Amino acid sequence: MGQDETDLTLTNRQGHPVTNNQNIRTVGNRGPATLENYDFIEKISHFDRERVPERVVHARGAGAHGYFEAYGTVGEEPVSTYTRAKLFQEKGKRTPVFVRFSSVIHGGHSPETLRDPRGFAVKFYTEDGNWDLVGNNLKIFFIRDAMKFPDMIHAFKPDPITNIQDSERFFDFCSSSPESFHMVTFVYSPWGIPANYRMMQGSGVNTYRWVNSEGKAVLVKYHWEPKQGIKNLTQQQAGEIQATNFNHATQDLYQAIEREDYPEWELLVQMMSDEEHSELDFDPLDDTKLWPEDQFPWLPVGKMVLNKNPEDYFTEVEQAAFGTGVLVDGLDFSDDKMLQGRTFSYSDTQRHRVGANYLQLPINAPKKRVATNQSGGQMQIRTDRASGQNPHINYEPSILGGLTEASQPGKEHTPYVAGQVKRESIDRQSNTKQAGETFRRFEEWERADLILNLVTDLSRCDSRIQAKMIALAEEADEEYGRRLREGLQQAPAESSGQSPLGNKDAGEAPAQAVRKGRDAEPY
Repeated sequence: MGQDETDLTLTNRQGHPVTNNQNIRTVGNRGPATLENYDFIEKISHFDRERVPERVVHARGAGAHGYFEAYGTVGEEPVSTYTRAKLFQEKGKRTPVFVRFSSVIHGGHSPETLRDPRGFAVKFYTEDGNWDLVGNNLKIFFIRDAMKFPDMIHAFKPDPITNIQDSERFFDFCSSSPESFHMVTFVYSPWGIPANYRMMQGSGVNTYRWVNSEGKAVLVKYHWEPKQGIKNLTQQQAGEIQATNFNHATQDLYQAIEREDYPEWELLVQMMSDEEHSELDFDPLDDTKLWPEDQFPWLPVGKMVLNKNPEDYFTEVEQAAFGTGVLVDGLDFSDDKMLQGRTFSYSDTQRHRVGANYLQLPINAPKKRVATNQSGGQMQIRTDRASGQNPHINYEPSILGGLTEASQPGKEHTPYVAGQVKRESIDRQSNTKQAGETFRRFEEWERADLILNLVTDLSRCDSRIQAKMIALAEEADEEYGRRLREGLQQAPAESSGQSPLGNKDAGEAPAQAVRKGRDAEPY
């Protein structure tokens, strides 16, 4: 530290003390400016680059640190019966975590009251390296095959010409993708607008495998249940909140942790044998389906507590990078088609968005030793060499002091796979049955809000799209279809669906702004 510096002395990025942070260097006090304004050039050049590319999905997010505490059991059985993953084995064992909550479709500063699934991504910093459990608040998804994901997101995003979200584009895709109807039922109900991040469920959505020390596997689904209870909003309630605060969920999470009202979730799993299960009317690897709780009970395995806010939003929340392929020993992939596609896409996105060395950032780095032969690339801040490694040897195998392979900690799971390579949909689709069950399980106020929101947006759609959506609703449940048909018959035809999903009066907003705006004279 320089002679006249204190811990609070401002410096530039080279460590030089900044003696004048109010004025650029000029000829006289009016200018012109001189080219050698190093402090200013460094400052403004960094400012021009202080954003990384926004996430294509899940751009709007909030996050917090905490810990996961294992129960050591799954239900009443030792968890080692089903998985050898170390973080679950010992009762009371705590693993540090970082969690990022998000909305999916809209941009980084969009209102947190918009109708949209919510992301629920957890990074476990385990002794075996990181485990990312990347999911949503809702337990199912719109599609079952990753081939359709880019088209789905394009349809849900704003129109490429007007840059306005359009419900006709949304329902054009969904009506032609009948597997989406169960998810549409959830998203257009109050479950499509959680009250905040603390009071929403979470789910891994995809099907994974657990593997025990003998190499035997079971299929598994993950569920987070909030100890704070669950709260959702109607469209009207969401609009009233948005009128006063479009950051309400981020603020709620931050303030709860600051006042030490730490949010908690219990982690539960559903398990089934690793088979096709022909007795079911759906494929257990289908992301558009729920596993019936009466057949596959929810079994608690631990709890998560969030007890520390980020010290810097960009460094931690914005640069946090998750991937569905980030698993530790004892956890494995299933043949879930969406999981297979996401596993490439997620980590590939992080390398594009944050950089090839995104895993060297503290928020993403595992809290254990790392030793690889990977090096180079933008923003490398260290080499991942091991203590005692020959620095000349950046390849493997070698007898000259390079890195060596680890031993297998348990018997490897080796599922048998056979069949013709083909491009076909799964056999048991059952696209609308569970949507009907969900509709009947809703309380009446949830059913009423669902129909209101669907009618609001479908009334703006092409009659062919309306007919296809009514047919799906009738197939799901007679009352569901009847109420949707009657609602559309009584609704006035709308000329445009260009507005956030479910917003009844959004189309009038441009005219209202002109009508209600106060005249002003130029100055």
